[in-house]
Amino acid sequence: MQKVFREAVEANPIIAAVKDEDGLKNCCENEEIGVVFLLFGDICSIGGLVERVHRAGKIAMVHMDLIGGLSPKEVSVDYLKYTAHADGILTTKNAMIQRAKELQLFTVLRVFVIDSMALKSIENLEHQHSGRPDFLEVMPGAMPKVLRKIKSISRIPLIAGGLIADKEDVMGALLAGASAVSTSRQDVWEM
Repeated sequence: MQKVFREAVEANPIIAAVKDEDGLKNCCENEEIGVVFLLFGDICSIGGLVERVHRAGKIAMVHMDLIGGLSPKEVSVDYLKYTAHADGILTTKNAMIQRAKELQLFTVLRVFVIDSMALKSIENLEHQHSGRPDFLEVMPGAMPKVLRKIKSISRIPLIAGGLIADKEDVMGALLAGASAVSTSRQDVWEM
């Protein structure tokens, strides 16, 4: 099943990170977008947002840390699968990744690379067998040198996110070893 997610990312390495209704409408109309990161909503609206992404024929990944009303507990992952029908989750929490893997959801672990300790925690993921995410989303993503370093210490595919603003950022991230980029910049979705 995770193969489907990887193939969708490979087919179009630009992922729409959607933070509002306007962005959702535009990405659903864009035939090139295959994967959508939902970065807004609450427990009352997330099911409808996921349904709209599915009707557009796209994979719906929910950033569960940003959804109003969800607790940082494993039961929230169950809610996203069984009630909201999300295809997968994004999160900064390893425990949520582990639960999502148990439920056979697609997973993206968002990591903020701010110092050498953050790099060490990424390296430690290599020794973790259960709950290993399908992708790491590295924030900020406009750091080719750091992306190359992460690629050298981790076999987990990378998504570069945050501060991806133009073609130069996209190409820099992809050339540094990222499998894809995520961006809320709608003009970048058109590339």
